[in-house]
Amino acid sequence: MFHGKHPDDRLEKAALRAGIDLTPAQGEQLIEFARWLSTEAVDAGGVGPDEGSRLVDRHLADSIIFAAAWDRIPTDILDIGSGVGLPGIPLAITHPNTAVTLLDRSRERCRLARRAVRVLGLENVSVEQGDALRVVGRRDVVTFRASLQPASAIEAAVPLLTDRGCAVVGLSRTTEPDISPTAPPGTTLDLLHIDQGVLDSPAWLLRMTLTNPRTSDSEPS
Repeated sequence: MFHGKHPDDRLEKAALRAGIDLTPAQGEQLIEFARWLSTEAVDAGGVGPDEGSRLVDRHLADSIIFAAAWDRIPTDILDIGSGVGLPGIPLAITHPNTAVTLLDRSRERCRLARRAVRVLGLENVSVEQGDALRVVGRRDVVTFRASLQPASAIEAAVPLLTDRGCAVVGLSRTTEPDISPTAPPGTTLDLLHIDQGVLDSPAWLLRMTLTNPRTSDSEPS
């Protein structure tokens, strides 16, 4: 069951680190999402049964932190391997003017994500069942939270990004990850460190940014 001392403090710290001015209404929606995760999502197997005491930090605040990777509010976000809506739903709550697509291969996880969207009354979220390799169109931001290995995520994200768009890959907590993927042509890669105190442990995000504008010849037919 969801519980925790002063969960709003942890959400506010994460929002501050991500450059988000968290409103009281958004904080309430996030806590409502945590309660939903602790009941319906746990009962359906979408979240582990032992996650109740860690939902705010390990799932909600951790999701909000993804926004620290971009320097402008994106028009749209594609969350690949979203499961029951992480990090997509917290990002949709904190970015109400951004269109967020939750993509997952599992029909059951998509059903749960749609249920969460209805419960929370989110009008800027759509849920799609499918594979990243079959996605049509490009987004300002593509996110991966434990859905693909970093190198695979980076490779999958390149054709899905708009000019100057970025992909954000969630990495390990506690210890600095030992990874060195090669930046695809026309991109830059960097490791973003989130200090302990923002979350209950240090965290790292891998960010890939498109640096070369696409030509019309590279647009999909």
